[in-house]
Amino acid sequence: MKIYLYSLAAGLLVGVIYSLVNVRSPAPPVVALVGLLGILVGEQFIPLARSLWSREPAAHSWLHQVKPHVFGHLPKGEKPSDRTPV
Repeated sequence: MKIYLYSLAAGLLVGVIYSLVNVRSPAPPVVALVGLLGILVGEQFIPLARSLWSREPAAHSWLHQVKPHVFGHLPKGEKPSDRTPV
């Protein structure tokens, strides 16, 4: 969770700097971000429908397909020595 707060703080700092030098942000407009969210959620309709069609509980599809894909995996904050080598 801490990494998300750092990311938000960095974004706010960059936004303030952009405002001070009177530069427009290169970020896409909100309507584009909403469209991307729609794509991300829309991708999950077919896997969810397949799991319901095969009579799997919706919670199983939500936990193993939809949630990890839409929300990503939150960082665990492991120490470098705790990680397995890649």
